[in-house]
Amino acid sequence: MYIPAGFFLLFLAGCSKTTETLSLGDIRDYNLQKPGKAIVYKLDSLVFINFGKKDTTISYQVMDSVSAQITDNLGRTAFRIMRFIRKNAASAWTPSNTFMTVPTDNTVEFVENNLRFIKLKQPLRDGFSWKGNAFIDTRSSGSPYAFLDDWDYYYQNLNQRITLGTRNVDSTITINQADTTYGNKNDIDTYSERNFGLEKYAKGIGLVYRKLEYWEYQPPPPPAPGVPLDPNRRGTKTGYGITLTMISHN
Repeated sequence: MYIPAGFFLLFLAGCSKTTETLSLGDIRDYNLQKPGKAIVYKLDSLVFINFGKKDTTISYQVMDSVSAQITDNLGRTAFRIMRFIRKNAASAWTPSNTFMTVPTDNTVEFVENNLRFIKLKQPLRDGFSWKGNAFIDTRSSGSPYAFLDDWDYYYQNLNQRITLGTRNVDSTITINQADTTYGNKNDIDTYSERNFGLEKYAKGIGLVYRKLEYWEYQPPPPPAPGVPLDPNRRGTKTGYGITLTMISHN
């Protein structure tokens, strides 16, 4: 029987299209949403001291624990997450903050300090992107969240095994959120700004790694006329950074 060659081209094209849209799982499998579940992290906090002239990192341990299933203000099923903090493993846990996660058929939202982030979105496919900060007011005059404007979240490294410290973690996904630098951060006489966000989630666990860094650098003022340039001059940085790395989970 004669079969036109074009038939095979159409058949292959159809197969290719199906492969490209294949989703690798349900995003809710990567969300911390069962009461009693908890994850302990090492928290490295980047701060700027000496009037912004020196940066340093302070380390803690934090524990995120799902305390209850609740209903959000739209009547949707949600989960309350309590955060506890301590200086080290020998210290007692102290309540620190409360968050909320809202899993839907299409998204996983995370509410932190009254800011609603779209952390995960279907389909779970390499390269798929979305506006993760779309619910946050980043454009009003004087908004303290202007640096979160127009972030494009996208998936990368699906179903990857990673190592966190001495722990191997299976079936992780990476979500790139932002990675921009303005100005020359190595030139002390030039304004610069850094914006970076990245998260990793593990199937059956939840968030296992997070890195967020935002700062602005203001160069030192120029010397007065006739005054030599001080070789030890320094500008100032404002902003913050955090790195969460999972230590254990139940």
